[in-house]
Amino acid sequence: MSTPMNAEQTRLIESEKGIPWKKWGPYLSERQWGTVREDYSADGDAWNYFTHDQARSRAYRSGEDGLAGFSDEKARLCFALALWNGKDSILKERLFGLTNSEGNHGEDVKEYYFYLDSTPTHSYMKWLYKYPQEAYPYGEVIEKNRRSKLEPEFELLDTGIFNDNRYFDVFVEYAKSDPEDILIKITVANRGAADATLHVLPTLWFRNTWSWWPHTAKPAMSHKKAQKGVQIIAATHEDLGERWLCVEGDVPVLFTENETNNRRIFGGENASPYVKDGINEYIVHGNHDAVNPAGTGTKAATHHVLNVKAGETVSLRLRLTDAARIGSKQPFADFDAVLAKRLKDADDFYRDVIPPKATEDEGRVMRQGLAGMLWSKQYFLFEVDQWIKDHGGSLFGSEGGPTRNREWGHMINDDIISMPDKWEYPWYAAWDLAFHTLGLSVVDIDFAKEQLDLMLGQLYAHPNGQIPAYEWNFSDVNPPVHAWATLYLYRTEQAARGAGDLNFLKRSFGKLLANFTWWMNRKDNAGNNLFEGGFLGLDNIGVFDRSKPLPTGGYIEQADGTAWMAFFSQNMLEIAVEIATYDPSYEDFAGKFLDHFLWINSAINHVGSCGLWDEEDGFYYDILRLPDGQSIPLKVRSVVGLLPLCATSIIEPWQRERVPRVMKLLEGRRRRNPELFEGVHQGIGYAERGIMTLVNPDRLRRILRYMLDENEFLGEYGIRALSRFHREHPYIFHVQGQEYRVDYLPGDSDSGMFGGNSNWRGPIWMPMNVMIVRALLNFYLFYGETFKVECPTGSGKMMSLYEVAREIAARLTRIFLRDANGRRPVFGDAEKFQSDPNWRDNLLFYEYFHGDNGAGIGASHQTGWSGIIVADIDIFKRLDAAQVLNAGKKGAFSEIKQKK
Repeated sequence: MSTPMNAEQTRLIESEKGIPWKKWGPYLSERQWGTVREDYSADGDAWNYFTHDQARSRAYRSGEDGLAGFSDEKARLCFALALWNGKDSILKERLFGLTNSEGNHGEDVKEYYFYLDSTPTHSYMKWLYKYPQEAYPYGEVIEKNRRSKLEPEFELLDTGIFNDNRYFDVFVEYAKSDPEDILIKITVANRGAADATLHVLPTLWFRNTWSWWPHTAKPAMSHKKAQKGVQIIAATHEDLGERWLCVEGDVPVLFTENETNNRRIFGGENASPYVKDGINEYIVHGNHDAVNPAGTGTKAATHHVLNVKAGETVSLRLRLTDAARIGSKQPFADFDAVLAKRLKDADDFYRDVIPPKATEDEGRVMRQGLAGMLWSKQYFLFEVDQWIKDHGGSLFGSEGGPTRNREWGHMINDDIISMPDKWEYPWYAAWDLAFHTLGLSVVDIDFAKEQLDLMLGQLYAHPNGQIPAYEWNFSDVNPPVHAWATLYLYRTEQAARGAGDLNFLKRSFGKLLANFTWWMNRKDNAGNNLFEGGFLGLDNIGVFDRSKPLPTGGYIEQADGTAWMAFFSQNMLEIAVEIATYDPSYEDFAGKFLDHFLWINSAINHVGSCGLWDEEDGFYYDILRLPDGQSIPLKVRSVVGLLPLCATSIIEPWQRERVPRVMKLLEGRRRRNPELFEGVHQGIGYAERGIMTLVNPDRLRRILRYMLDENEFLGEYGIRALSRFHREHPYIFHVQGQEYRVDYLPGDSDSGMFGGNSNWRGPIWMPMNVMIVRALLNFYLFYGETFKVECPTGSGKMMSLYEVAREIAARLTRIFLRDANGRRPVFGDAEKFQSDPNWRDNLLFYEYFHGDNGAGIGASHQTGWSGIIVADIDIFKRLDAAQVLNAGKKGAFSEIKQKK
């Protein structure tokens, strides 16, 4: 008997049927300033063209930002929180951080905020911000971060501003009574020992579309007469109709216009005395002429002055709803009951999502990780053709125009997209997004599929087949993981719902075929099935910046690029086999991709100067091909050389049965071209399974010997991106008197290569670990219990590959969990986070993690990328070794989830 659906699951189904449960959500950025979309400079210096200091006064064009920001799906009508402690130099309307050039390790948000909860339809959400009671030390934060790359970042806690708990915890909760009726609760807790005053300004505004698109009607806001104790801001928009923000309390309502303050920014004149920073001027500087006494505008806020006693908590209640709903009714009569019901709905939903065997702390990691993914949705608008024209360029000319992305004039982005980090990376990155879909599929498979549809769609992917990388350079190259993500989502849905979405698979296949062809034509310099690709998302992993001309001349054939293409071939073969069940013509495609895999396998595994396998070392290396014909292996032991391990897929008996002509092709190749099978495992494994892999058992053992050595790759908290061997033995390369070197750096980078705000030279990166865990589980599906290795290397402890995968997953999970002393490695030596009860359970999902101690580094809210830890917890808390072997009988294990 099937389990009854909970209320949130019902809403997800209703959403797919057209009921707009997702119309309103957390779709504002956390940093719209300093982005390419808002950059109309001549030199492409986006950070300095539109700064944080300008943001309070200058109207955005392509989006909005705010604290706990909430809007409709096109960010036309926006809501967010503004705060003032009576001492700050500006109203706190958005998060502050350092630009790429100001931070010694790149851009860096300098605030403490947390995504505590969210359901996939945003029927319930919770957010927390920690606001100091003293003036924010903007100058000190900037000045003390003028450090070398060898020094740690200067953090907000280091200023002492949170000493003696002199701060407010500000919680914001959203709850939907129905798709068009949103309840908002703001709760302020004074954590200090003395009474303190806080100005709270819930703010409603329209994104300025009328200035940029003159044909657009200008919306309007006004102050409506209301019942006693309730203020109403009426907002009228030609697309949204009339909506009311009902605010409990007899408080002032302040109005201005969301228009640029030309006088302050450009030294010109303002068309109206009421401009974007008018409320800031009124609150902070007491300028009463800055707000409109007529009670109209396009930006408005209610002004609550809260005198909060020491240790006290106070709350405000608001309701954003369509006007017809309220009428003469009391808007807060059912408020508490609805909020409580939506919180219960969220609890019920996550009770089904989180495995019963998960501990309370593991459940917290999963729920907050998923909340972060859901809060990290953002409305992303980028009409590149218009952007080019506004720079003085054209789609067909080479004169004038912007300094970047000129070849992407076909692109129109106008969608809700999962962001890596809405402050540090408030723009999509293609391969990040593919990994995001894995985590999102745990709670919302349909949204995950929509994200892949966007990246492969006609308004995103280039007509030549390239998938856009990220807005700073759409033409850069990210790893081709989208076929794998497509297959993952198909099989996840197949397991959960009893049938996969064949239409999704078919429409994706053709677009992925175009992308595969682009890779074959553009990134195989010598036509020998060894691929380049450039930096491939690994920033500074290698000796040289692989995206720039080499100081030696020539080019690099990459072990990671080649492995990704072998993996791409495997995924396309499997997709073709699946579709061939319903359309036999796809069997030809399956044969095509089998051939691609075999030729790539032969190329990478060739022993000697032609291949990338080093027989002496037992590892894969990049090869530098010089103009004079020399070939030099770049002997850096890094994740680049581990990636061939990840190009591994299982072929089940039922898959072979579906494509008899492909099996005939395989046997013919085996007879006529035995060199194509060099390195490939021959034979049939457990449960009559076959395997496609670049590494045979001998090479697998040799690679794992490095990977599982705690003096090399295996850290206490996962697999490092660079072997610790290079701490004592840096790799050094000399060119024309210049030294290039790769050292083991477990934390921040000491190199400015590729922007310098990420480091792959030693830290732990969650997605790469997930790929390794997936590969080990697939090898286990093939070998079963017959293949065991020493883990850790030298320990004498023998493990099956399932046990090795589980061990790595457990080490990764320990990054976030409290240890025996109650401390979480992710928080490093930040004592406030480790010991304060109001901090220690509010989790952050960083960009990457220290290779030795597990501390979080880089972007602090990169939940879509590092939040995929939820997938590891989910797998190993649901399935033991025997269940894994059986789970794979209908498809490769990593693409299977148990029915719930």
